Order: sequence, then C-alpha cells, then structure tokens
Amino acid sequence: MKIRLITAFLFLTACFSAFGQEKNSSAVVDKGLIKVSIMYPFAEGKTFNMEYYETKHMPMVAGFLGSNLVKYTIEKGLASGIPNQPLPFMAIGVFYVKSLNDYQTAIAPKRDAIMADFPNYTNIAPVILVSEVIR
Repeated sequence: MKIRLITAFLFLTACFSAFGQEKNSSAVVDKGLIKVSIMYPFAEGKTFNMEYYETKHMPMVAGFLGSNLVKYTIEKGLASGIPNQPLPFMAIGVFYVKSLNDYQTAIAPKRDAIMADFPNYTNIAPVILVSEVIR
C-alpha cells in the first residue's frame, strides 16, 4: 500500500512538473512577438457576427500575413470585469506576428479589402492596439 502511494505521488509530481515546464516554455516562445489586437467595443445597437468573423474574415486577414504570422486568436466578450457594468468589448481578434514592419507591409495593400469586409460581420469601428509581448 505504501509503495502504491509513493508511486502515485511521484507520478503526480512528474505530471505537475512537466505541465509547469511546458507553460513556462510557452511564455518564452511568445516573448518579443508583436501583438495586434483588434477590439470591437460594445454599444447599444451594434452587431457582430461571430461565425462570419471566425470562418471568413480572420482567416482572410491571416492569409495576407504569410510566414510572419505565428498564431491568431478570437475572443468573444462575455462580461465586464466589474459586476453589473456593460460589456466593454463584443469581440477581440489578435494576430501574433514576428515583425511589425512585415505586418504593416503585408496589410497596407490589402487595407481596402479588409475594411470592405467589415459590413459582412459588424457595424462597429474597431479599436486597434499594437504591442510587444513582454512575458
């Protein structure tokens, strides 16, 4: 019985240790990346078609970025961080890229096509933040 408990403890310790190492190595990989956040503020009367955004718009823009794109994420706003306060953003799309210059070079000639696609999924003017991943 004692050997089983020790074996189980060692197994769980190894699992948690491996999980922690994986999590830390992921942070190292992201450090230094450029993060382009496209945020769609919530307001009465505004609409957002998440299915279109997920299946058409974001893949289209991701395709323009080529090998500079590391990954992209799509977030659906659920609630404010303060109870009983309005939702701050309906959705946020994020591109993680290696180079800001390469991102800007790829997007510039496609800007009109990207903006022309907005009415297909929203009537919200997005707020865009470009930042560098520190950790």
